[in-house]
Amino acid sequence: MKLATLRTAHRDGELVIVSRDLSRKISAKPLVHTMQQALDNWFEYAPQLQEIYEQLNADTSIGSALDPIECHSPLPRAYQWADGSAYVNHVELVRKARGAELPDDFWQNPLMYQGGSDTFLAPHEEITVKDISWGVDFEAEVAVITHDVAMGATSEMGTHAIALIMLVNDVSLRNLIPAELNKGFGFFQSKPSSSFSPIAVTPEELGTAWDGYRVHLPLITHYNDQLFGKPNAGEDMTFHFPALIAHAAKTRRLCAGSIVGSGTVSNKDRSVGSSCIMEKRMLEILEYGEPRTPFMQSGDKVRIEMLDKDGKSIFGAIEQRVILG
Repeated sequence: MKLATLRTAHRDGELVIVSRDLSRKISAKPLVHTMQQALDNWFEYAPQLQEIYEQLNADTSIGSALDPIECHSPLPRAYQWADGSAYVNHVELVRKARGAELPDDFWQNPLMYQGGSDTFLAPHEEITVKDISWGVDFEAEVAVITHDVAMGATSEMGTHAIALIMLVNDVSLRNLIPAELNKGFGFFQSKPSSSFSPIAVTPEELGTAWDGYRVHLPLITHYNDQLFGKPNAGEDMTFHFPALIAHAAKTRRLCAGSIVGSGTVSNKDRSVGSSCIMEKRMLEILEYGEPRTPFMQSGDKVRIEMLDKDGKSIFGAIEQRVILG
């Protein structure tokens, strides 16, 4: 099943069911009005939404055309946005470039930070910054939306907690990060609003590309219309999604609608490119002794997408431009 949220006067938007080919939509009303409402009662609503989804795919005469510009992030705001760093080789590379060793426990316990979730950007909304010198960067990721998760949930329990999957642009202001981390209290100003793909899908929509733990497909990033990276999201993912969910739930319950991110997708095979500018800069430091790729400037744009085995978009695309405002 594929779901989206249309941008409306209501801040949580309107839930719609989207056809498999992303061409058409049909409102979920009067059954359910918003994505969060559906997630709060997932086991009641999901079978009914699935039935509408099957009808939409079977009968091209129903529904109306879907314009991605209409879409907000599937959850325009969420109770929880916890982003991991599941690709430890990415973390290792960043540390290596500045001459620091990676602690052994980084391979046993994932990094995770709690991001701002009260305002997400729409997938085609501009990334507005006050100062371009803050070092604007994109981070292409995969994320899951959970059902309710009990405190102390195990990784095995986490495999049953995933309701939906989507893509992420976890925007970072790289030049603000060092000063914040040096205070020893984590990110805040350096992590503005993130954005998510127009479409969120149930795991079964991915077929064999979803093994219950990871999405085994390339995550494709274009930067200013040039291919920037296409690492496979299933490869080199040290901590899979159920493990990330268990980590997040160690000392707290996660409510339905919690979002858990993978962190920047990265492969050890550097020929596939990168999912953020910072990683490319780190590789340049190792090769040339200095970074050569600048961070995003006003007018620069990024496109993040994932295609199925037939080359068709699964989640729609995140496509954003940086502007000063």
